[in-house]
Amino acid sequence: MVDKMYFTFVFLIFTRFLSAVICGSCHEAKLCCTGRDSSCVVQKAPVNAIIEDLNDKPCYCDHACLKLGDCCSDFKDACGVDCQVSGWGPWTNCDTDCGPGTMSRTRSIKVRPENGGKHCPSLEQKRGCQVSNCHHHPDPAIKEIAMLLPGSLSHSRSMENSSDIRKNLRVRDPSENPQYDPEKTYCVEFEIIKASKACRKEEDYKALKEGDKVCVRCESEALHEELNWRCHGHGTEGHVTRWSALSAPHCHGKWLRTRSDPDRNCSVRTCSNGAAFIFV
Repeated sequence: MVDKMYFTFVFLIFTRFLSAVICGSCHEAKLCCTGRDSSCVVQKAPVNAIIEDLNDKPCYCDHACLKLGDCCSDFKDACGVDCQVSGWGPWTNCDTDCGPGTMSRTRSIKVRPENGGKHCPSLEQKRGCQVSNCHHHPDPAIKEIAMLLPGSLSHSRSMENSSDIRKNLRVRDPSENPQYDPEKTYCVEFEIIKASKACRKEEDYKALKEGDKVCVRCESEALHEELNWRCHGHGTEGHVTRWSALSAPHCHGKWLRTRSDPDRNCSVRTCSNGAAFIFV
């Protein structure tokens, strides 16, 4: 009789242990719920259990359990799908033709995460690069950084001239000062390749957005004789060069000159309503 009672007791203990394992499992309970769902609960201890354990609290198989900390032990294994990504692709070429630049590589998502699985890691990596053979390029403008001011400041240059009309005529006489030859001024259209985030905060430089085209005017005051009467940093067609905002140093980036010949009449579409910027 005693042996029979002992056997029954051991059997009940074993059954409870087995039930606890089964009942505390999302997999065994076949529960996996998205979002927050209080009905997606698993009772660790069976309702008819003889021995009650105060530590046997219900666990959950809904996505919210990750934040609340009450997931069943096998929630991620049973319900979660970790993000899977491909291997890294090749590094791109350096994005500049001269000096410091950036190169990048990417990878893609093969399996998106579900039900609390691990989030996807970064899909892009960047690293610095340096192009040192730019001195072989025949056009020195490829190494120059253009300094810009808003086109609205163009009129201020003429306002700073002397009120003496005779002096103004003499100063602006092309025979004495060749830079004032009207045939030497021109406009250049650029496509913005990259612009720093600081440009968005500067009202005068918001037009410098990646993918957009802008017109920059080379005025007489910015012409350089040593550069064969051109503006510093006017770029080279087909090559990425750099620019920087003179009045907002943190606003800088890269651009691509869209045509080789200078536009003497500033007739390109982006210049039709006046240049957005001027060279310094």
